Amino acid sequence: MFKNVMAYRIGPNWHATVPEIESALSANRFTECTPGQDKSVGWTEARGVVHGPLLESVGGQWIAKLLIETKAVPSNVVKRKAQLQVDEIEAQTGRKPGKKETREMREDIYHSLLPQAFAKQSAVMVWFNANERLLAIDAGSTSKADEVITQLVRALPGLDLNLLQTATSPQTGMASWLLAPTSDDLPPSLCIEKECVLKSGSEDQPMVKYTRHILNTDEVRKHVREGKLPIQLGLSWEGKASFVLTDNLQLKKVSFLDGTDTASLNSEGEDKFDADVVLSTGMLGPLLKDLLAALGGENVFAEAPTEAEGPPF
Repeated sequence: MFKNVMAYRIGPNWHATVPEIESALSANRFTECTPGQDKSVGWTEARGVVHGPLLESVGGQWIAKLLIETKAVPSNVVKRKAQLQVDEIEAQTGRKPGKKETREMREDIYHSLLPQAFAKQSAVMVWFNANERLLAIDAGSTSKADEVITQLVRALPGLDLNLLQTATSPQTGMASWLLAPTSDDLPPSLCIEKECVLKSGSEDQPMVKYTRHILNTDEVRKHVREGKLPIQLGLSWEGKASFVLTDNLQLKKVSFLDGTDTASLNSEGEDKFDADVVLSTGMLGPLLKDLLAALGGENVFAEAPTEAEGPPF
């Protein structure tokens, strides 16, 4: 269910129930782009059942889904059609349109072609762990995560989210693990796999990428000592899950290893959704805890909680 994870801590002063969140998301429900619209963003049924709830609660874990629809008109098509109009005006009048007029032509052409453009949809899953005050987004890029955060804050008044921060930076932690002489010197629940990207901070920023390569070598250690620090590192956790850790504490390519997803594989329909939620959250919760511990624990910048005057809705 989650192939990527960007994790946030929910601020201490925000509290909401499932019905309250459901009602708030319903006010921002997804609708398809109109003919003249190039983008539409909104919440849709997490389970994929038409007219189902927008927030699913499975085993105390809450799951929502943001749907993003975009339509794109190729810029080279707009530019070519605009140039034809410019050439025609110049041929008929002897006058060459200026920059402002040309820009307005391109805008008009873009909007005229927009109804013919194909729509592309992408869905982003969101996991609320209310007991741990943790929120995770299945986003492969910071820009997509930021878009989800914008929609969450817009829909849920008072929601305060802070990206998880660790006492030891992920890059420093990954570098120390690569320099460790043996696996006994690594955090007990983590194991280095065969994928890594090293990048230098020098002006030309040289990079070294390893794929399907044993990393416990003098060559890799030499790169790290010379200043090429890891920005991505493949890891496995407890022999149950594998992922790539980035220097901004993002998890990519999350995969549950053989033998851990039997219930999900043997389920269908709604039962499969429930099994996927139980598996994903049941694995990712402890994984994130161990990862935070391996990086020196969490830096908490939130203010102390205050008494809530009532629900934020």
